[in-house]
Amino acid sequence: MKKISLLLFTGMLLGYGAFAQDFKMPAPSPATTINQEFSTSKIEIVYSRPAVKGRKIFGDLVPFGKEWRTGANGATKITFGEEVIFGGKVVPAGTYSIYTIPNKTSWDVILNPATENWGLSGYDKAKNIASVKANTVTVKDKVESFTISLDNITKNSCDLTLAWENTKVVVPVKADNDKRIESYLTEALKAEKPPYLVAARYYFEKGKNLDQALGYTDKAIEENPKAFYIHWVKAEILNKMGKKNEAIAAAKIAAEGAKGTPYEAEYANNLKSLTK
Repeated sequence: MKKISLLLFTGMLLGYGAFAQDFKMPAPSPATTINQEFSTSKIEIVYSRPAVKGRKIFGDLVPFGKEWRTGANGATKITFGEEVIFGGKVVPAGTYSIYTIPNKTSWDVILNPATENWGLSGYDKAKNIASVKANTVTVKDKVESFTISLDNITKNSCDLTLAWENTKVVVPVKADNDKRIESYLTEALKAEKPPYLVAARYYFEKGKNLDQALGYTDKAIEENPKAFYIHWVKAEILNKMGKKNEAIAAAKIAAEGAKGTPYEAEYANNLKSLTK
């Protein structure tokens, strides 16, 4: 009987141990990670999210005119996978802590290389990589949990938004990525499987080297003649070159190839847009 009780007790302890490893009490300021594809790499942000909880935040809990850790707990970290222009300041690829100095009408948003700090402990403003001003915007709907987001993302720009309570600030981030992309394409087009379609789309979007881009679509079609979407890229390039009839002919091939696929209506509309 004692052996049975001991086995049951041991089993309960083991079960509790397994449960305890998976269990986590709710955090006052939960940590989160943002992984966002951007330009030719990505931006990663790691931070903790304190809540308003009925308190007055800016000008009270977070005083005006003083450095703020910009979140809670450890340093708020941002990693740029490539060189960026942060609020007008050139910032090399790498990981930085984000500090801010909130004021009523504007904030100083700061990047610092010390990423292992706890809050302001260890912060040395002499080592700041960049400090930019961002005007405050009053938001009608209260933001309960401190929020950092990357918004309005294009191929070479986005907005870093910091929002809490009824205040938000926005810092523009840009990537001067043309040289980086063209350097990649120069080498990639020499490879065993050249990215012809990628190169064609890039030059079409930039509005340059269109003759070259057209040649790349032809090579891509040779490799994959049933890929109707390549014919549409060819049509777009021809249209931009002012070759309307040839563009319509390529668009017709794309629309015909798309029949019976989920994209049939889309490519029919593409063709219609060229024949107006």
